[in-house]
Amino acid sequence: MKICFISRFYKPFVRGGAEIYVGKIAEKLAKKGHEIFVITPAPKNQNYAEKINNVKIYRISPLNIYNAYESLKKPLLSKIVYHSLDLFNLHSYRLIKGILKDENPDIAHINNYKGLSPLAFKAAKDLKIPIVFTAHDYSSICIRANLLNEKGEICENPRILCKIYNKIQKSLIQDKPDIVTAPSNFVLQKLESRRLFNNVKRIVLPNPVETRKRIEKDYDNIDILFVGSLSKHKGPQILIKAFKKLKEDNLRLHILGKGPDEDRLKELAKDDERIIFHGFLTGKELMDMYRMANVTVVPSIGHEVFGMVILESFMHSTPVVASRIGGIPELVKHGYNGFLFEPGDDNELAKVLNKFSGDPEILGKLEMGAYKSSKKYDIKKHIDKLEEIYRSLT
Repeated sequence: MKICFISRFYKPFVRGGAEIYVGKIAEKLAKKGHEIFVITPAPKNQNYAEKINNVKIYRISPLNIYNAYESLKKPLLSKIVYHSLDLFNLHSYRLIKGILKDENPDIAHINNYKGLSPLAFKAAKDLKIPIVFTAHDYSSICIRANLLNEKGEICENPRILCKIYNKIQKSLIQDKPDIVTAPSNFVLQKLESRRLFNNVKRIVLPNPVETRKRIEKDYDNIDILFVGSLSKHKGPQILIKAFKKLKEDNLRLHILGKGPDEDRLKELAKDDERIIFHGFLTGKELMDMYRMANVTVVPSIGHEVFGMVILESFMHSTPVVASRIGGIPELVKHGYNGFLFEPGDDNELAKVLNKFSGDPEILGKLEMGAYKSSKKYDIKKHIDKLEEIYRSLT
């Protein structure tokens, strides 16, 4: 099959899990003999094509006040103008439609599309190309993509501008895909609650990992791991507060990541030498931390879509203690591969972590559950399911 991936970012210019996913899947499918090409924004204001690992990449530069790669640095007013133009970006529509017309793929698989315009859906639909849309986050129902307000709290009542934006976006993408997938059932339920894609076939397709052999751990020290953005909605402050309630000397808390709250978190942790900040790690350094850890904590207070940190932890036989929120309970099974606690409750989290220091044998049982859980998310099974979805539309 000839498959087009549409993605806001693509390697080597990556920012998050969605584009890492697209890169892995595109290359795996190419290795299986499929013809793969990607449409993605260019990092500079020029259109060009290149090839990486047998995947052809079209990098395009739709007209706007800045490009997708500059969004983090811009003030609020600029972002409002940018997103407004992106909604109806006819230049992007023409560029994407032109590439699709020339390439004539069997499937268009749309992933994160901000910076390429929701009109990417129309470009494929107008050419009668079957569309699969994967909702990696909440961007189709929330301009911030995370269902949080400006304070980093769950948004219960969106501002009027957000409501207008979401209504327009909905009209542009509603019922355009033939199939919608998401990593968790929670995401699909959120889309359904906003009456988006209700007439479209929806499939839960969890994110995949490369499975490994079971790793044996030791318990001389109990190493607790946090991996993620050092931002309020990810809950590192809750973990630090919980950890400081524990007095055992054999406990270590390793915090990996960077973010806007880094200085405040270091101030919160400064009088406890057992808390170590490692900065942002990737590749082998990150995997070595998962391998070393006895437990990973995911203390989010926002609606996590799925949690690749959880799967990466399971992949290294490391159980997870996590907030009971969003798509997390679909992965973490209480007492089997980890424990769940109420979001924001540092007292409950401290009690859970205290179990491990008092009886480390609990960890051995959870490690087996984590290892077995990782097998369910093997990337080979994921590719097979994706091919099945594509074939159903051709």
